[in-house]
Amino acid sequence: MASKKRLYDAEFREGAVRIVMETGKPIPEVAADLGIHSGTLHSWVSRARRNRSPSSDRPVTEPSGGRLRESERSELERLQAEAREKGKRIRELEMEFSQSCCQAAEVTGSES
Repeated sequence: MASKKRLYDAEFREGAVRIVMETGKPIPEVAADLGIHSGTLHSWVSRARRNRSPSSDRPVTEPSGGRLRESERSELERLQAEAREKGKRIRELEMEFSQSCCQAAEVTGSES
């Protein structure tokens, strides 16, 4: 007697794979919790690691072959420059804070 093949939707497969990958639980344990065969879950996890998608046999590709369009490139450069400026400002504020703490400690220490 042939076993009945069960079909699982993409959302279920992705959720099962996410449990394995995010929690680090062993595949057989997660499979038992979900009521599926461990070999089935193992194949989903392997496919997800290989293709970044448990629902497809084809690798996920970047749009336009992984290359940025001119508008995307200019936006990326703008955001990177903004991040550099914010990082610089954060370092400046950290230095000011550190200096004001030292000065406050000196004043408090001299009053004792």
